[in-house]
Amino acid sequence: MKELERRLRSWLWSEDAARSRTAALGVASARLAAGLLRDLMAGELSLRAMSLVYSTVLAIVPLLAFSFSVLKGLGVHRGLEPLLMNFFEPFGERAAELTDSLILFVDNISSSGLATVSLVILIFTSLSMAQKVETSFNFVWRVDRPRSFARRLSEYLSVLLVGPVLMTVTFGLIATIASTRLMNRIRELEPIGGWIASVGSLTPYLLIIAAFSLLNLFVPNTRVRTRAALAGGAFAGLLWVGSGNLFTSLVVDASRYEAIYSGFAIVIMAMVWLYFSWLILLLGTQLAFYIQNPDYLRYGQRTAEMSNGLRERLAFGVMLLVGRDFDDPQHGWRVESLAARMRVPRHYLEPVVGALMRERLLTETTDERLMPAKDLHRMSLLEISTAVRGHGRDAVGYGRDTRAVRDLSERIDAALRGALQGETLADLIARDAETEETPRRRLTEP
Repeated sequence: MKELERRLRSWLWSEDAARSRTAALGVASARLAAGLLRDLMAGELSLRAMSLVYSTVLAIVPLLAFSFSVLKGLGVHRGLEPLLMNFFEPFGERAAELTDSLILFVDNISSSGLATVSLVILIFTSLSMAQKVETSFNFVWRVDRPRSFARRLSEYLSVLLVGPVLMTVTFGLIATIASTRLMNRIRELEPIGGWIASVGSLTPYLLIIAAFSLLNLFVPNTRVRTRAALAGGAFAGLLWVGSGNLFTSLVVDASRYEAIYSGFAIVIMAMVWLYFSWLILLLGTQLAFYIQNPDYLRYGQRTAEMSNGLRERLAFGVMLLVGRDFDDPQHGWRVESLAARMRVPRHYLEPVVGALMRERLLTETTDERLMPAKDLHRMSLLEISTAVRGHGRDAVGYGRDTRAVRDLSERIDAALRGALQGETLADLIARDAETEETPRRRLTEP
């Protein structure tokens, strides 16, 4: 079985697996399915989903209370109840019980209490929950740097204030339009009436897909393409609806659980449903990441392995391109565009760019464009080489080296310093310009 698995994996990732367009589509789908299954079995997504369940249980009442206070100020606070009913729909008859309990908790929080210390606690708990969600999405998208504190405060509060209002207004508009006299007359016309009924039944699910897609688009602290976000949102939304139907069948047989857990059965089932909801959402995010970054699909969360020689060549290539074009207002290099230009997988380039940024040789603008961190004539090639050679510095010493090994290491370092002594990035750019112009002059000569 292991040999069969090895051969199947080798064939799946080979270049000969997809030669025709039809076969390419099938192989691409199989690779996505294999990649998601591999990541699911690895357990990291499951652990993060469990962590989000814990955070959700702690933050759900404060989060709803905060949203409820905002909606109450606008006079539309009763629109929160249909949203909760829709989320707890897989519980069948128990959905009303869970929704009523949560609404009762929220109603007990008085407006006068929200105006004092309680409001600060509610905001802090809600922001902590949003930060946990961002951390999990950043893990999927291989983003090491979270949002700054100022961006977190402004963007999280904007979502907490605008999100519930937007969803409530959307459901209200749909309900209002559906109850108008004109819509009632249109429903009586066939087959238009049947089409409208079908679209109306699909509207909640389309809104779920839209919500999941928006989360994929805005939560990760990186640029997410709309196509990838929509694909991940559609996958997660359809999987969530299908899982809800299966979960409903389990809730029907909840009497056996009540015999064991008594009154806690409904709470335990709610936590299980939260776990599956977060896991499905993270799987959709993982799919969106692979669609935008197919180079990662084969390796998953494994760290890219590179030789020191390749790391140095990539570093010189990155600094050459960024330094050559940094004053061109029409161009600015990002990691993805550098990877495409240099024809290397992005996951090979990201640790190199990270090392150059840590050594203050590269900097990044607000729109994620890379720029030299100092004057090109003052940036030595030795600095660039040292930045990547020292990437991932040893946490411990070298141990008890022999004198011969120490001498050899010093000779190698001295040879490198001698070879690059006095040369700057500006010199490398000038030599590159000369080698690029020579073939052009030869082509134009008679």
